[in-house]
Amino acid sequence: MKSFFEELKKRRVYRVAFGYIIAGSAIVQVAGTVLPIFHAPDWAQQTFVVLIAFGFPIALVLAWCFDIEGGAIKKTPGDGPATVSTRRVWILAGAGWLIALLALAGYWLWHPWRAPSGPSGLQIVASHILGKSVAVLPFQNLSDEKENAFFTDGVADEILTDLAKIADLKVISRTSVMQYRSGIQRNLREIGQQLGVAHILEGSVQRAGGRVRVSAQLIDARTDTHLWAEHYDRPLNDVFAIQSEIAQAIADQLKAKLSDTEKAAIAQKPTADLNAYDLYVRANILRARTSFEVRVKENLLEAAQLLEQAVTRDPNFFLAYCRLAEVHDLIYFLGTNEHTPAQLARAEAAINNALRLRPESGEAHLALGEHLFRAYRDYDRALAELALAQKTLPNEPLVFELIGFIERRHGRWEDSTNHIKRALDLDPRNLFLIQQLSITYETQRRYPEMAAVLDRALALAPSDANTRIVRALVDLDSRADTKPLHDTIDSLLAENPGAANLFADQWLYLALCERDQVTGSRALAAVPSNGISLGSTWFPRSWCEATAARARGDTNASRAAFTAARVEIEKSIRDQPDYAQGLTVLAMIDAGLGRKEDAIREGRRAVELLPISKDAIDGSDLMTNLALVYAWIGEKDLAFQQLTAVASTPGQLSYGQLRLHPYWDPLRGDPRFEKILALFTPK
Repeated sequence: MKSFFEELKKRRVYRVAFGYIIAGSAIVQVAGTVLPIFHAPDWAQQTFVVLIAFGFPIALVLAWCFDIEGGAIKKTPGDGPATVSTRRVWILAGAGWLIALLALAGYWLWHPWRAPSGPSGLQIVASHILGKSVAVLPFQNLSDEKENAFFTDGVADEILTDLAKIADLKVISRTSVMQYRSGIQRNLREIGQQLGVAHILEGSVQRAGGRVRVSAQLIDARTDTHLWAEHYDRPLNDVFAIQSEIAQAIADQLKAKLSDTEKAAIAQKPTADLNAYDLYVRANILRARTSFEVRVKENLLEAAQLLEQAVTRDPNFFLAYCRLAEVHDLIYFLGTNEHTPAQLARAEAAINNALRLRPESGEAHLALGEHLFRAYRDYDRALAELALAQKTLPNEPLVFELIGFIERRHGRWEDSTNHIKRALDLDPRNLFLIQQLSITYETQRRYPEMAAVLDRALALAPSDANTRIVRALVDLDSRADTKPLHDTIDSLLAENPGAANLFADQWLYLALCERDQVTGSRALAAVPSNGISLGSTWFPRSWCEATAARARGDTNASRAAFTAARVEIEKSIRDQPDYAQGLTVLAMIDAGLGRKEDAIREGRRAVELLPISKDAIDGSDLMTNLALVYAWIGEKDLAFQQLTAVASTPGQLSYGQLRLHPYWDPLRGDPRFEKILALFTPK
């Protein structure tokens, strides 16, 4: 037996065993991160691990039978037939099998990539959960007056905000935790794995008269162990002090290091007016819902009203001004008919008030960075402000989200993807962020990656109409296959016929691609009266009517609708003559009306104002629109030249749209059109 072990050492079997274990563990760890991203089924992941484990005895046998010297493999000579006997090979193989089986047993008890599914079925990679990580779940409202629910939300939200200022902690954003309302049964271990945190803070709030009682408990989500609990019963105006004390206690429990600046930030009260704070909390909830609901503009307008009331009550309410600036900037940016100098002035006023109160704070830098991005497209200055914000807001996903959006506008696609993923690490159940990641892939025409990301979004929100439709659009855009989108819209209408206005633009797009006039009329009837926004470009409802009439060959109806649309667009650019998105729509309208010189001038001016070198997203859209202008006015040479340029840059124009949509009918039949289609065919 002694000679056998000596022979194991001589043949480097020990070295091979240790090397295989280290390499195999690393491969499994990497697979645990990569395979879920591509939505590999459980059986495929488990089979992968089994193959890695069962390769261990094979490696031992090969090490016994062969030697490696100088980079070459050669048969080990051994000392005679006894040392290479079948019996010893079977002993070695049996030992390897035993070790492999023990490793597999450990894997089945705990395997790093498989987090339990929550209510949505979403699986989050939980192999790198930090010990100093926490999620603050919504607190339970124990007050007799149920309207105090917003007050309760505010207590939990302020604790979360305080903790998020600590750089030594990882804190999950409100958008992800708000989905775990206190009224539903919670499995804290599953929640911890879904959110990627080791600890969870729960609590309750009871408000009665002039007093408030706050209870909180910290749980280790990995073991369901209670680490800390405390009750606070104090006068109502002491609630902000309670929140700061809880945040400090949690930091102490997690052994987080706090700088003097962080301690001061935690101790700072947001406002002395509880009613103003209640309005602020309500606005925050509405702002967060823009990630999940189609009523984006309505939510933002209501949030703005609440915030205006809050700062009226407390003119020194700094955080309310920051949020107000963001809301006004979003309304201005989203391409609605609110893109006006008056709306920009509202955002400017809010920003100026925030900077007046705390010009050097992280929140002020964040608000200013977003303002520079959304209102002025001043990307370089915006990035500089966001870099300053990140220093004191280490757990704010909006910082990384905005950096990702700006990098995307710069055409720096890999950097954009990485920053959006960083935001998702802090806000893993944010549907809007996942959808934005899919848009990054869509713009690059990377349809398999886009589909995989949208599948993740559907796992999170399987009933979300927008996500279901965009997922089906992948097949239309990449393969000119309308059936998935057709089936999806039919299903959505069957589930809720009254929801057609939520996806009327995609429904009309489908009807036009399928040349279905009856369905087109139904879709057109569902288009909202204030029109639609495609990206950051707003189109009045009359534009939709005009394009539908043009597609069915109704010249009179088309001309009347284009004329009405022109009146509306002229209003939007009257006080902002260099508004590129308004000019591009005006150019297409004039092309539809046969106003050739006007259409060319306006379309080219739009591209000059916002070239792809300045904005890779909107710049590409404007180039596509100019190609459409050329096609509609009969300038085929210019149209094909423009489309060739569009094909060489990332953008929204797809193979499916070119193949099917009536927009491009004037170019069909020309041999050059098939060459253009080939350029857009996904490889």
